[in-house]
Amino acid sequence: MKNKETFSAGKLRITIILSVIASILAIPLIAMQFTNEVAWNLSDFITAGILLLSTGLAIELVIRNLKTGTLRTVVLIVILLALFLIWAELAVGIFGTPFAGS
Repeated sequence: MKNKETFSAGKLRITIILSVIASILAIPLIAMQFTNEVAWNLSDFITAGILLLSTGLAIELVIRNLKTGTLRTVVLIVILLALFLIWAELAVGIFGTPFAGS
């Protein structure tokens, strides 16, 4: 019985992850309809989608494998910090790599 409950909870979390990704990607899509300040192209949406999906799946992996404790919290914070740093680098180039957006 526990395996069925675990599978159901994991399936629900995956659905939530995909819904959040779609919602986040809808923000620039909607903004592009009202202003010229937001100018994403298809590769921007694909890159953001891959980045968000990989982060969401990494978080799901940690939640499934590390049940509780400080290590789980630290790993989740590191994953989110990596997401924010990569996103900032792609957006404005805070580190000056060739991947910088501006």
